[in-house]
Order: sequence, then C-alpha cells, then structure tokens
Amino acid sequence: MVDSFWIDLTNLQNLHNFSRMNILLITVFQVQMQDLVQKVYGKLQENDIAIVDVRVNGSLASYIVGDSEQNHLSYNDIDLIFSVNLKTDEQLLKLKDLVIQCLLTYLPKEANLDRLSFAALTDAYVSKLVKVWSPTGDKWTLVTLSNNDGMNLELKFVDTMKRKYQFSVDSFQIILDSLMQFHQLSSAEMSEDFYPTVTVESVYGDYKEALYHLNKKLICTRSPQEIRGGGLLKYCDLLARGYTPECTVSHVETLERLMCSRFFIDYSDTQSQYQKLDSYLINHFGRDFPLMLLYLKKLLVVVNTSTVCLMGHERRQALDLISQMAYHVECEVERQRAVESDHFYMTYSQQNNKFNPFYDSYNYVHHHHYYSFHPTHAFYINPCLQHVY
Repeated sequence: MVDSFWIDLTNLQNLHNFSRMNILLITVFQVQMQDLVQKVYGKLQENDIAIVDVRVNGSLASYIVGDSEQNHLSYNDIDLIFSVNLKTDEQLLKLKDLVIQCLLTYLPKEANLDRLSFAALTDAYVSKLVKVWSPTGDKWTLVTLSNNDGMNLELKFVDTMKRKYQFSVDSFQIILDSLMQFHQLSSAEMSEDFYPTVTVESVYGDYKEALYHLNKKLICTRSPQEIRGGGLLKYCDLLARGYTPECTVSHVETLERLMCSRFFIDYSDTQSQYQKLDSYLINHFGRDFPLMLLYLKKLLVVVNTSTVCLMGHERRQALDLISQMAYHVECEVERQRAVESDHFYMTYSQQNNKFNPFYDSYNYVHHHHYYSFHPTHAFYINPCLQHVY
C-alpha cells in the first residue's frame, strides 16, 4: 500500500505570499512514496547523518496492522519516522533543507530554480514545521508536506523522543528497512508468494494487548500527563469514532482530569487553544462535518465535566470557544442537508416534469439565505483565517 501511494504536494493556501513570477514557478507535482523515501535516505547519508531505521507510524500503521474492514479503520496522514543519530542542533536545522532539496528533483525542467529561494519553497510545500532540541531530553523535528487532497505526508526525524505514542491504538510502528533493501537489490515485483518480511512493533510495550485494543476499539493509555496536550483531542476523536474506554468509570474520570489539566497547561490562552483545535479539525476531519460536529460535542462534554485546573472565567472562555466552533459546524451540516434536499427535489421534479415555484422559491430562500454560512468563511476552517475570531 505505501509502496504504490502517490501524493500531490502543494500548499495552495500559501501562494498569496509570492510575487506573480514566483507563483508561475511553484507547481503541483506527484511523488511516489518509495522514491521520496529513498531520496531522503540518500540525502541523510550524504550529510553524514547516521540512520537507524525508517518506520511507518500513526494511523496508517494502525490501518495496516488492524482489522480495517471490520472496524472501519481509516488514516488521515502518512506518518514516516526516520530514526537518526544527531550530533549537533545544526544537523537538526539542516533536515528541513534536505527535504526541500529532494523536492527540487521533482520540479519540471522549465522551472527556474535560481529565482526560487528555500524560504519560498518551504512556504509553498511545507505546511507544518516543528523543531525540538533539548541537550538532555527530546531531539526531533517534523516536516509536514501538504497534499492537495488533504492527506498530508509527515516526515519525522527522531534522535530522542521520550513519549512515542498517545494511546495504545496508535502505538504501532512498521519498520521499512527490509522493504527498502528489497527494492534496492531486486527488480522483481512483489506478489502474495514473494515479498520481504517486515517487523511491526508497539511502543506501548505490549503488542498483543495493543492489537486487542485496536480490534476491539478500546481506549487505553499510560501517564497521559506526559503527553503534550494530554492526549485530550485524540481521546475525544476516538470517542467520536466509536471507541470506548477500557478502564473503569473512576479511572476514566481520573484520566480525563489529567488530560484536561495537561492540555490547559500547554495551551493556557484562548488563542493557542483555538490554533491547536483549528489545526486538529483541518488535519483529521477534512470536510466530514457530521463527524466533526460529534467530535466537538464529545470535547465539550469532557472539558465541561473534567476541567478542574481553570478559573471560572477561563473555563467559560474555553467552553465558549468549543461551542462557537460546534455552532458553525452544525450550520454547515444543515446547509449540506439543505443542498442535498434541493438536489433530490429538483431531480424528482425533472423526472416528473413538474415545477412547484412556491416550494422551490421557499427552499432557495430558506436554505441559501438563512444558512448562508460556508466553511471557508468560518474562523476555524480556512488556514488563512487562523488569527480571526
């Protein structure tokens, strides 16, 4: 699956930052996963960055490992981990440029690379960039490449990461080294009877238990206070997708309090809370507004019942923020239903050669005026509007 996946890389949201000439030089292109991974791997070797292994991580690994058909599993992004040994923070800073250098090889021949800076290319193709360097702690960086279809490619270069998972169901990692060596050494096509063996690990610690949780759709984690953001957003995401807590009711209450406390410690003001939630909605739900609405309702309940670390006005601000987002999403859900209803009625009328001017006019005014909200007008949907309330 990973070997044959193709991805359109571009962040069209950011093209307004370029001059007219640069816009003509930024292009949409396709890369094959296997090819891009091999190029990044080669760039790391050229720059004397020691590579331990390459892994598939996150929801894609869970999708491959679990019973995806029975449990209706899906994945939002392609998460790849390059385990590396970094000697200095300068090597960490260099990793983003190495990824951009790999992308340059996919640009068309007519592109004038002399007129494109690394900053311009980063703004065009990199939607998220995270760098963490602590001499005695975590050392890693994340480069997220935008996909025009919404499924982004995340390249994470990790030297040290204390906490490698949020919940047991997203703790799986598939080591790709044997697959990469197979393609390097053999030109033969893989088949059901001829393929390399790959290793799957669970950084949760117990592979069988984690797989059981995944296939039974159970929520289980350890020490959520160690997770940045407490795992709160992911926890409510799992609830909205039909997962249930594996532990007792009293343990669930403690778990939710710990998650809420860590979330509001890491995101202590309304602006940072909004930006984090806005990013999560965009990256994990796309245009699935009914599921997004259910998610926000779950989040609202958990924050309302389990937040004990905030002052009264801070708690009300957080609840108001989630409520406003839920309101706008609900408006969009109603708008979509109205559009589908209009489409059904028009199709039915055309088939029967009938037209009801009163009914059709009422539908138009009611559906298109009262529900005039559009997702790109909302403060949480369009990345270009992330600082607008």
